[in-house]
Amino acid sequence: MPRTVDIGRVRNIGIMAHIDAGKTTTTERILFFAGVIHRMGEVHEGTAVMDYMEQERERGITITSAATTCFWRDYQINIIDTPGHVDFTAEVQRSLRVLDGAVALFDAVAGVEPQSETVWRQADEYNVPRIAYINKMDRMGADFKRVIEMMREQLAARPIALQMPIGSGDEFEGLIDIFRMKAFLFKDGQSGVETIEAEIPENLLKEASELRTELVEAAIENDDELMEQYLNGEEIGEDVLKSAIRQGVITNRFTAIFCGSSFKNKGVQLLLDAIVDYLPSPEDVGVIEGFDVEDESKVLKRMPLDDEPFSGLAFKILTDQFVGKLVFTRIYSGSLKSGDAVLNTISGKKERVNRLLKMHANRREEIQEAFAGDIVAIPGLRVTRTGDTLCDQKNPVIFEKIQFAEPVINQSIEARTLAEQDKLIEALIKLTEEDPTFRYRNDEESGQVIISGVGELHLEIIVDRLKREFGISTKAGKPQVAYRETITETVTHEETLERQVGAKTQFARVILELFPNERGKGFSFDNQTTAEIIPLQFVSAVEEGARESFGVGAVAGYPVIDVGVRLIGGSFDPANSNELAFKIASSLAIKEAIRKASPVVLEPAFKVEVTVPNDYLGDVVADLSSRRGKIEGISQRNILQVVTSTVPLSEMFGYVTQLRSITQGRGSYNMTFSHYEPAIVKASNGYF
Repeated sequence: MPRTVDIGRVRNIGIMAHIDAGKTTTTERILFFAGVIHRMGEVHEGTAVMDYMEQERERGITITSAATTCFWRDYQINIIDTPGHVDFTAEVQRSLRVLDGAVALFDAVAGVEPQSETVWRQADEYNVPRIAYINKMDRMGADFKRVIEMMREQLAARPIALQMPIGSGDEFEGLIDIFRMKAFLFKDGQSGVETIEAEIPENLLKEASELRTELVEAAIENDDELMEQYLNGEEIGEDVLKSAIRQGVITNRFTAIFCGSSFKNKGVQLLLDAIVDYLPSPEDVGVIEGFDVEDESKVLKRMPLDDEPFSGLAFKILTDQFVGKLVFTRIYSGSLKSGDAVLNTISGKKERVNRLLKMHANRREEIQEAFAGDIVAIPGLRVTRTGDTLCDQKNPVIFEKIQFAEPVINQSIEARTLAEQDKLIEALIKLTEEDPTFRYRNDEESGQVIISGVGELHLEIIVDRLKREFGISTKAGKPQVAYRETITETVTHEETLERQVGAKTQFARVILELFPNERGKGFSFDNQTTAEIIPLQFVSAVEEGARESFGVGAVAGYPVIDVGVRLIGGSFDPANSNELAFKIASSLAIKEAIRKASPVVLEPAFKVEVTVPNDYLGDVVADLSSRRGKIEGISQRNILQVVTSTVPLSEMFGYVTQLRSITQGRGSYNMTFSHYEPAIVKASNGYF
């Protein structure tokens, strides 16, 4: 089956923003104007196509990143509508990893909000080109210029306006296209809003001309030939200028700014034009780098061409009640047909692709073949997990895995009946396959099942899904903080293992140095011995023993984090040494060294941003301080005050109720994980 759309006319984009900025509403409008749906759904009515989970429709939030495809001006746009709530940041993260471009949405009233910063940093990390869309220009207090200024200050972005609004709030009546120097006025029509081309109003002509000059200078600054034309007073052709703007966006030199009101259908068609005109195709992104399976220092390159060997990245797993496990895969090179066998280079196992599906939110369309640049769902894969690489068996490659946030909050859970206990474990296994930030374990001491996630809402949704999707009623305990331990001193410890096992002696001797790693670095291992002192096969056993030993700390049994290990010496006996002996010796050495290295308990601290009217500022600051919060700053946002602080997670349970009480329901807050810090934890014999 031949390719139906040229790869240069494909756009893989994500829509990212803070919660309530209007991502899902914007996507619904895009699908409507592109002819995919014939009636626009509304988030507040629970009828949005992209929010297809029951919990999403009830709460008016997006929980999973939904994928869909539409066409505009003969371009194929694959859209992923990502969540805005901080508890579902992993969904944004894995989407950005496989996207070629993104639309960053900002609320014209609130501007740059905490989760806007988080997703912007993630897009920077993956070097994703993006355009910005300032939404809700029809709301009272909308301020286009202020949002641009906030982008400069808080995101260190370089915003260049390609549009500016005509009026705001109730007087928002149109847009000025800075590129074409034309005004577009909105007129209510039968199919949404019609745009009428007009001349720029006299009172806005000077400002529009200044923005046009800024746009041209930003677009041509890296092109000496165009710069010379411009300085000589020559007119730069429209096509040439558009191409220069596109290059500026794709190379992340600047961010093109657009605006509108998705809810009122104003500016969405012009946003669609911007997506196809300025965001990159897989061809523009070009070479994708991976690593050799045998030697990870060797870089392998894959081109986005159909005749290259097949390669793709599994970025999301979803359990569908009709077809079972769906693996969402971005194809980077080559093509994939139904019936092909592919290699999973992470597990080293082969997988059979029996069917290929194109997804439209929760609707499916079966296809026979997919090509470079496509995003497809593959049902029935047995061993593939999030972040795994799938590729041609004769041309193996490994793409960089996706790194996710660690869970910081625990909760005990049990089935209400004994008969459902096995069903509960099966359901939890499926949910861990779907969600890389969700974990579960059996507590050996209490016999309870403990689930772990990144926030209270995250765990609440998990418990809700167990009931609705898997039909399992559960009893959940109170959320508990996921404490950690670390060391504060550098120590060296020597351990010799010499013991009789049956008729054979086991021997291993290791000298390990433990040292504190910087926060967030995690575990690191460095071998400073030679093969004559300890052979390489025993070194990997030492590392494995060390890694496993950090599961239980010396102070209170919490996992140990941010510790480095150096293997600086040791010895072996050719007749009596084996990998198991070195693994045990390493484990014993680590446990003893941790005790000597002044271990401490760590607790997760969150960045908390509270937005309140001025009248309640003092009460909110006092309450945060009483929760061991460190106030980092107070700023003004329109008529509201914004308090930024860092607060231990253990002090934030039930904060929403307290904040409503203090502010008579007029305050709101956001929490994002910041770091781990030494804890004050109440134990049975006092505090430590």
